[in-house]
Order: sequence, then structure tokens, then C-alpha cells
Amino acid sequence: MLRYIVRRIFWGIAMLIIVSALTFIIFYLFPSADPAQLRAGRNPNPGAVAAIRHSLGLDKPFYVQYWEYMKGLVLHFNLGYSYFNQASVRSQIFARLPVTASLAFGALILWMLIGIPIGIISAIKPRSFLDRLTMSGSLVAISAPVYWLGLVALFLFANDIGVVHLFPGSGTYVPFSQSPTRWFGSLILPWFVLAASFAAFYARMVRAQVRETMSEDFIRTARAKGLSERRVIFRHGLRAALTPVVTMAGLDLSGLLGGAILTETVFNIPGVGRYAYDAIVNSDFPPIQGTVLFSAFFIISANIIVDVVYAFLDPRVRF
Repeated sequence: MLRYIVRRIFWGIAMLIIVSALTFIIFYLFPSADPAQLRAGRNPNPGAVAAIRHSLGLDKPFYVQYWEYMKGLVLHFNLGYSYFNQASVRSQIFARLPVTASLAFGALILWMLIGIPIGIISAIKPRSFLDRLTMSGSLVAISAPVYWLGLVALFLFANDIGVVHLFPGSGTYVPFSQSPTRWFGSLILPWFVLAASFAAFYARMVRAQVRETMSEDFIRTARAKGLSERRVIFRHGLRAALTPVVTMAGLDLSGLLGGAILTETVFNIPGVGRYAYDAIVNSDFPPIQGTVLFSAFFIISANIIVDVVYAFLDPRVRF
């Protein structure tokens, strides 16, 4: 297993290099705007634009820019500096990561607590009224865009413009250090909005997996041994059925840690996703590159961890 993990880590490093190179190529070959002109302001002087471009290193060839970026990344874990305020991208991401982590883990807990029980109940009682009701609701939740759900939630429940004021501080993010109560209240709506589509997807996936697993030969053997139906379901069926759920949970969580862009933008949450959105709007390439690499790192790490956990959850899986 150690050889497998080492091999996967090397492949992960190679993938990060490929992602960084592709991101560099995309923004070098297809620039949406010239950062030097944007920084120079309206009606910029050509000389000032050239000076800014030289100070940012944008007048160097592509391969020189990429080599200097990778050298700083490998030797000093330097993700560069913003074109607009010269702030360190690494420090900005690390400062915003706890905000994104609180949003991501809160949403993960919610969609697991909602999606898995609904999927199990629907699988145990197929074609019942509860099954039809939950699966229809899941289809609606999957189809609803996150930004639309966020705007509707703000309109209905936001503390300032909402029709019904249920949660203190909802609609405006409050740091945990300032007030834990208001912090919790400010994240209630984003948690539910972010978890809605995930919970619906997980409910449908768990239902399909449990129904398929309950028809396997080892389940019939367990029943033939005289085990109770409850033990057959929870001790034997769920252990095999939840393996894909663990895989998806790891990948989904890693993607959210890289930045839940739409949710953070709608609710004005100062996380990694909002940082990436502002960088895209301003054509600020170093933060875009940094957040892309950060997200890729979490996704690749989650893939490695999930593959290792696989063997412990399902004895049929071997490396």
C-alpha cells in the first residue's frame, strides 16, 4: 500500500504542474484584458502602461514568466502577488480559508444528515408515498441553481431585506471571533443553500446504491443465517453501499474548500471563492492562478485519501 500511496503522490504533483501550465497558457494566449492598462486607470499614458507592464514582469516571454512562477512556488511556496494591490496571494488565501472551510464543512454536515437518511428510507420502502415525495423534491433541488436559491433565501429570510427574520445576522457575514452567535446565524442560509442540491443528489445516489446492494448474494446469505433485517441493512448493506458516497463526499468537500464561488458571491462571504471571483472580474491573474492551484491541490489530495479509505470500507477492494 505504501508504494501505491507514493506513486499516487507523484502523480498528484505531476497533475498540479500540468494544471499550473494550462492555466498559464490559457491566460497568456487568451487574455481578457491587459492588467497594466487596468491598473493605469482611464485614458492611460502609453509610457505609464509600459512601465507598469515592466514592473509586473508582463513584458517577459511566457516561458520566463512561468519558470519564475514555478521557481518561487517550489522553493518558497510563493503564489505570487496581486497586480492591483501587491498583496501576497498566499497570505490572502490562508486568511480566507477558515471562512470557506466553515462554509464547506457546515454544508457537508447538513447534506449528509439530510441526504443519507432520505436515501436509505426511500430504498427500504420503494414506490411508497414517502419515496415518491422525497425523490420528487430531490429532483427540484437538483434543478434549482445555487445563485437562484441564494437570492430567494435572501429575499425571504435576510436580516435586512427579508420578508421573515428567522436568523439573527442572516444575509451579512460576521466573523466567529466577533460573535459566535451572529457567525452561526450569518451562515445558516448559505449552509442550507449550498447543501440543498448536494443533499438531493446524495439522497438519489444512496437510494440507488442501497437498492442495488440489497439484491446482492451476500445480503441473501446474511438473511438466510437468520439475522434481523435491521442488522442486514445497517451492518452489511450500508457498508458496501456507502463506498461511492465517501468518494463523492471527499471530492465535493475538496472542491468547496477550493472556493464555493457562487454561494460566497451571492451572500458576500469573504472566502476563497469570493477572492477568485473578484480576481476574475479584475483580470488579476496571480490570485486566479493561486486559487486554481489551491482547488486542484484539495481535489487531488481528496482522491488519494478516498482511494485509501476505500479498502477499509469495502473488503472487496484491493490496491
